[in-house]
Amino acid sequence: MYSTDTKCVQAGYNPKNGEPRVLPIYQSTTFSYDTPEEMGDLFDLKKSGFFYSRLANPTVAEMENKIAQLDGGIGAMGCSSGMAATTLTALTLCHAGDNIISLSTIYGGTYNLFATTLPKLGISCRFVDPDAPKEKIEELIDEKTKFIFCETIANPAMRILDFEKLSEVCKKHKLLLVVDNTLATPVICKPIEFGANIVIYSSTKYLDGHACALGGIIVDCGNFTYLNNDRYPDFNQPDASYHGMVYASDLGQSAFIVKARVQCMRDIGAMLSPQNAFLTQLGMETLHLRMARHSENAMAVAKMLKENKAVEWVSYAGLESHLDNHLVKKYFTNQMASGMVTFGIKGGREAAQKFQKALNLIRIVTHIADVRSCVLHPASTTHRQLSDADLAACGISDNLIRLSLGIEGTKDILDDIKNALYQSQN
Repeated sequence: MYSTDTKCVQAGYNPKNGEPRVLPIYQSTTFSYDTPEEMGDLFDLKKSGFFYSRLANPTVAEMENKIAQLDGGIGAMGCSSGMAATTLTALTLCHAGDNIISLSTIYGGTYNLFATTLPKLGISCRFVDPDAPKEKIEELIDEKTKFIFCETIANPAMRILDFEKLSEVCKKHKLLLVVDNTLATPVICKPIEFGANIVIYSSTKYLDGHACALGGIIVDCGNFTYLNNDRYPDFNQPDASYHGMVYASDLGQSAFIVKARVQCMRDIGAMLSPQNAFLTQLGMETLHLRMARHSENAMAVAKMLKENKAVEWVSYAGLESHLDNHLVKKYFTNQMASGMVTFGIKGGREAAQKFQKALNLIRIVTHIADVRSCVLHPASTTHRQLSDADLAACGISDNLIRLSLGIEGTKDILDDIKNALYQSQN
């Protein structure tokens, strides 16, 4: 069994004798066969292969193989974005009349999907505080609840997931635990080791790491039993749209990821492009090196901010003073806490605007988690559609500034932030 570092570099594509050493980009929508029987066997899942890139593509497949190996899952599916991955997961598991439970401290786009868009399809969401006891969460569960959703590191609330608490609830009720591991990546945390059943990524972030390739990934951990589970009738009844397949009995532990591909990806078509899969695969080859550097720079910035008079509070789970630091020590590799820091600036929204304008090295972008440091004021950008009450539920205050620390020189980052903080107060 290879280490995570080696898997980052080597997992996935394994060229045969005489084949290209670097994963090729199969820029083709379709694939040719000699007989109709061969094509029919592919559609019937009797053989593995490729026939149309909306469902599967060789370049995308090798990227999927790499992330599945990194996470310890049995399979993965590349999607056009992280939001597509979350949406397809929900639609694979739910239909009108069902509900899901989500921690309230999640990314604003996901919050809006759960609170506004999915209800239009008849799928409701019950939000719960991350500090709620197990009993409170269990009160929200009924026979129509399909999964509990959470983020390993909440964006931008910076709360760390208590895997043990949610995993115990899910196992008790034979309920899926779906974890967005975007900010931690499998280098820092492998959710499967702590009870997750499905792992989601916005690969646009650290997996690509260079702000080049939009994408999302769903990883099936293969550790959940759908067979004869009354909570998931769709997995135990014939699918009339796919040859009457009964996913739970016909496919066993891979029921979810196959259903996601042959049903939801087939009908919605939010597949990752071969070009973006190639770039994501390339980015993951240095993921283990970058995450260490991101975490190192973030820790240095967090320590500096704690001592700066222009700062009211700092949230970085790597700090001993953070309320979730014990969870970092419990679940995260080498106590790395990733590359994002949030803080509250004195002077509120006006000071936040002055601070951002005074930065030179760090740029204002609607993005996080790439090699270049960047900044954003969530209340006026990514989360501006939310009400004051929803902002509070997500853990976002008017003075919250989100910093995503890149892999530049630590001193250069610190100097840029110190200068901008000084100007924000004058």
